[in-house]
Amino acid sequence: MELKQAFGKAIRQMRKSRHLTQEAFGGNSSQTYLSQLEGGGKGPTLEMVHALASTMDVHPLTILMQCYLLMEDGATLDSVVERIRSELSEGPAS
Repeated sequence: MELKQAFGKAIRQMRKSRHLTQEAFGGNSSQTYLSQLEGGGKGPTLEMVHALASTMDVHPLTILMQCYLLMEDGATLDSVVERIRSELSEGPAS
Protein backbone atom coordinates (compact mmCIF):
# COMPACT_ATOMS: atom_id res chain seq x y z
CA MET A 1 0.00 0.00 0.00
CA GLU A 2 1.30 3.45 -0.86
CA LEU A 3 1.83 6.14 1.77
CA LYS A 4 -1.09 8.40 0.79
CA GLN A 5 -3.47 5.45 0.64
CA ALA A 6 -2.30 4.13 4.02
CA PHE A 7 -2.64 7.58 5.58
CA GLY A 8 -6.16 7.93 4.17
CA LYS A 9 -7.18 4.52 5.46
CA ALA A 10 -5.71 5.29 8.90
CA ILE A 11 -7.61 8.58 9.11
CA ARG A 12 -10.86 6.99 8.00
CA GLN A 13 -10.53 4.11 10.49
CA MET A 14 -9.71 6.43 13.38
CA ARG A 15 -12.46 8.89 12.49
CA LYS A 16 -15.08 6.15 12.28
CA SER A 17 -13.91 4.41 15.47
CA ARG A 18 -14.50 7.71 17.26
CA HIS A 19 -17.94 8.09 15.63
CA LEU A 20 -16.96 11.35 13.93
CA THR A 21 -18.33 12.53 10.60
CA GLN A 22 -16.24 14.35 8.03
CA GLU A 23 -18.23 17.44 8.93
CA ALA A 24 -16.75 17.33 12.46
CA PHE A 25 -13.43 18.43 10.93
CA GLY A 26 -14.93 21.60 9.44
CA GLY A 27 -12.76 23.87 11.57
CA ASN A 28 -9.62 22.33 10.09
CA SER A 29 -10.53 21.30 6.57
CA SER A 30 -13.33 21.10 4.09
CA GLN A 31 -15.28 17.89 3.69
CA THR A 32 -13.92 17.69 0.12
CA TYR A 33 -10.30 17.91 1.29
CA LEU A 34 -10.85 15.31 4.03
CA SER A 35 -12.52 13.04 1.50
CA GLN A 36 -9.49 13.43 -0.79
CA LEU A 37 -7.16 12.62 2.12
CA GLU A 38 -9.17 9.55 3.08
CA GLY A 39 -9.27 8.41 -0.53
CA GLY A 40 -5.50 8.64 -0.86
CA GLY A 41 -5.64 11.40 -3.48
CA LYS A 42 -3.89 14.01 -1.34
CA GLY A 43 -1.13 13.99 1.21
CA PRO A 44 -1.37 16.13 4.35
CA THR A 45 1.00 18.75 5.66
CA LEU A 46 2.49 18.29 9.11
CA GLU A 47 0.17 21.03 10.34
CA MET A 48 -2.83 19.16 8.94
CA VAL A 49 -1.79 15.92 10.67
CA HIS A 50 -1.66 17.91 13.92
CA ALA A 51 -5.08 19.47 13.29
CA LEU A 52 -6.70 16.15 12.39
CA ALA A 53 -5.22 14.53 15.49
CA SER A 54 -6.50 17.37 17.67
CA THR A 55 -10.01 16.97 16.30
CA MET A 56 -9.92 13.23 17.05
CA ASP A 57 -8.25 13.84 20.44
CA VAL A 58 -5.26 11.60 19.64
CA HIS A 59 -1.53 12.20 19.42
CA PRO A 60 -0.36 12.89 15.84
CA LEU A 61 2.02 9.95 16.10
CA THR A 62 -0.97 7.67 16.66
CA ILE A 63 -2.20 8.50 13.16
CA LEU A 64 1.24 8.07 11.65
CA MET A 65 1.81 4.81 13.51
CA GLN A 66 -1.45 3.40 12.18
CA CYS A 67 -0.47 4.55 8.71
CA TYR A 68 2.87 2.73 8.81
CA LEU A 69 1.33 -0.38 10.35
CA LEU A 70 -1.00 -0.52 7.36
CA MET A 71 1.84 0.10 4.93
CA GLU A 72 4.50 -2.31 6.16
CA ASP A 73 3.76 -6.02 5.77
CA GLY A 74 4.40 -7.88 8.99
CA ALA A 75 4.90 -4.73 11.06
CA THR A 76 3.53 -4.81 14.59
CA LEU A 77 3.08 -2.03 17.06
CA ASP A 78 5.84 -3.51 19.21
CA SER A 79 8.30 -3.87 16.32
CA VAL A 80 7.79 -0.30 15.14
CA VAL A 81 7.99 1.14 18.66
CA GLU A 82 11.18 -0.83 19.32
CA ARG A 83 12.71 0.47 16.11
CA ILE A 84 11.83 4.06 17.03
CA ARG A 85 13.11 3.56 20.58
CA SER A 86 16.41 2.23 19.21
CA GLU A 87 16.78 5.05 16.67
CA LEU A 88 16.06 7.72 19.27
CA SER A 89 18.50 6.25 21.77
CA GLU A 90 21.30 6.35 19.20
CA GLY A 91 21.35 10.12 19.46
CA PRO A 92 22.20 12.57 16.70
CA ALA A 93 24.40 11.42 13.82
CA SER A 94 27.88 12.91 13.73
